[in-house]
Amino acid sequence: MAPTPVPVLTIDGPSGSGKGTISRLVAEKLGWRMLDSGALYRAVGYAAGAEGIDLSDEAAVTRCAQHIKIRFQASPDGGETHVLVNGHDATDELRTETAGAAASAIAVIPAVRQALVDLQLAFRKAPGLVADGRDMGTVIFPDAPFKVFLTASASERAKRRYKQLKDKGLSVTLAGLQREIEARDARDASRPVAPLKPAEGAVVIDTTGMPIEVVVAKVFAVVRP
Repeated sequence: MAPTPVPVLTIDGPSGSGKGTISRLVAEKLGWRMLDSGALYRAVGYAAGAEGIDLSDEAAVTRCAQHIKIRFQASPDGGETHVLVNGHDATDELRTETAGAAASAIAVIPAVRQALVDLQLAFRKAPGLVADGRDMGTVIFPDAPFKVFLTASASERAKRRYKQLKDKGLSVTLAGLQREIEARDARDASRPVAPLKPAEGAVVIDTTGMPIEVVVAKVFAVVRP
């Protein structure tokens, strides 16, 4: 008899929809592992920049993706998970809008996406996985039994990012963030490879104006009704 596949909950959605926070809280509640797929793309963009690679040089960026070493390290105080890129703790750098724009730019390169597929699939281990990203339910784990798509208005998402980045002491403007978010939405939704859209059968949750604990409860109910 074939072994029962490890259960996966995919949480997809645009930038600033709350995927990261919600995924971490739901994973803790379920006692499952977590995959932040966006961090993988940001890490490749960061590593390429550190090596002085032009992001329009698809062959060079692909080589970077094929050889990158990425490690997620739990924070001892239960806070944000640290991301080590080629041995360097790049957690703060990966949360900047620059890293987000780089991730979006290289995510359209098919060879880069392919290089990161096996890396993402390797996270599927018992007792279960919460996978956060943009194509988790459509491309990476299409057989996942639980699928969620989080969304929110662009203005709400810009406000969330603004607070997040200001709290880190970064200099940003609300109007600039909203423009970047809208441009990224358009780019992600129209790209020919794995465009951003809800997976078939996904539960769509609009988190605009919704408290975090309510969103967590709604997502948790998809797995444990």
